[in-house]
Amino acid sequence: MRSDQLQLPALGEKNGVYGRNHKAYRNHPTKIITQPGIVMKVLRRKRIVLFIAYFLLLVLTMLNLANYRWTKEPQQCNLQMRSTPYQGRSDIRFLYGPSLAKKRQLVYVLTTWRSGSSFFGELFNQHPEVFFLYEPMWHIWQKLYPGDAVSLQGAARDMLSSLYRCDLSVFQLYNSPGGKNFTSLGLFGATLNKVICSYPLCSAYRREVVGMVDDKVCKKCPPQSLGLLEEECLKYNAIVIKGVRVLDVNVLAPLMEDPSLDLKVIHLVRDPRAVANSRIKSRHGLIRENLQVVRSRDPKLRRVPFVDPGHKMSKKDGADYHSVGAMEVICDRTYRSLRTALNPPSWLKGKYMAVRYEDLVENPVKTLRNVYQFANLSANLDIESFALNMTNGTSSSSKPFIVSARNATQAASAWRTVLSIQQIKQVEEYCHHAMAILGYERVRTAGEAKDLSKSLLTASKL
Repeated sequence: MRSDQLQLPALGEKNGVYGRNHKAYRNHPTKIITQPGIVMKVLRRKRIVLFIAYFLLLVLTMLNLANYRWTKEPQQCNLQMRSTPYQGRSDIRFLYGPSLAKKRQLVYVLTTWRSGSSFFGELFNQHPEVFFLYEPMWHIWQKLYPGDAVSLQGAARDMLSSLYRCDLSVFQLYNSPGGKNFTSLGLFGATLNKVICSYPLCSAYRREVVGMVDDKVCKKCPPQSLGLLEEECLKYNAIVIKGVRVLDVNVLAPLMEDPSLDLKVIHLVRDPRAVANSRIKSRHGLIRENLQVVRSRDPKLRRVPFVDPGHKMSKKDGADYHSVGAMEVICDRTYRSLRTALNPPSWLKGKYMAVRYEDLVENPVKTLRNVYQFANLSANLDIESFALNMTNGTSSSSKPFIVSARNATQAASAWRTVLSIQQIKQVEEYCHHAMAILGYERVRTAGEAKDLSKSLLTASKL
């Protein structure tokens, strides 16, 4: 039998196949026949099956390539989403966080009100490689007023966790009910922010040109969506946030332990007596903040009298009382941070740097270089000249919360001739633990305080 011959049952005349009892079937059980048409039909079926298999394999390969491009270029997904009205997407960001964002240097400037933090923050605002945010937790304190300072620490940390991932939708949580969506100009300090006021978000300035921006000019910048600001954030290798509303470095421990975040802390400190003096001068601008901080005081503690016996109290004294009284909470939390830094746990080792404001204004270029080196940033002559000029101006003072060229060294010691000895003693009582670590000497008499020839600075223990 040849390979092209098939063995088939004999064909019947009526039913196509004889029954087994049929006579013809018994006499002729099988016939050997050759049918080339059937062979060709089988081969055609094989070709069709092979073609279908090849087509499916091709489709699967194309789908696999498309999926590979999708995972390698995640920001394309973000761009598509941003063509729709902006909504919070923090849930998606956290699911795909490791693949969405590259590792970048994150810095938090830990400080308190009236410590020279506006000027210090400006040194980062001027750096062309830094995405800088000024006091973003202001929105929390305003929305949750009159919550006390300590109770708001968790909310502040959660906001930082989102912002360091370039998720700005967190601002919508503190928007007014039924209010319009936040824009770039709705952020606190937006009209002084070099990122928001510069190209491509605004044509008024350029990031690489060092110099203060004019808030009157920046107010004319077009308001951009938070989605567009997020896109800008993702372009930067460094994100720096300056804030006065995180009172203790230990609050940041969960963020510093997070392996997806490379967070460092720069602790800007200043002589507490100078801070108190500046708070008194800025009493009208800090009314709400002073009340929120004072509400966190321990009511059981025995305190130094605010004024001398027989002093007739006035409305001004009431404002001064809260300005100085807030120093109790501020110094207590500062001391907790310093105590942790002296014996740093694993999450803080190599990630903490303390900077005294007095050292900054005395030697701005050297301090700036040390700070930039710690933050993995490169210094340049333009920024160094900017720091030098801003600390060697002709003015001995400036309006609160405004950064301007001034005689910073003279301003740093102004408290010695302005505060009463009673106010000085009160601040020293609140802050002596922190002062001892930082190298600020106490004074015994009013005359000693006013003797500017005697330095009250010694070496810091940090």
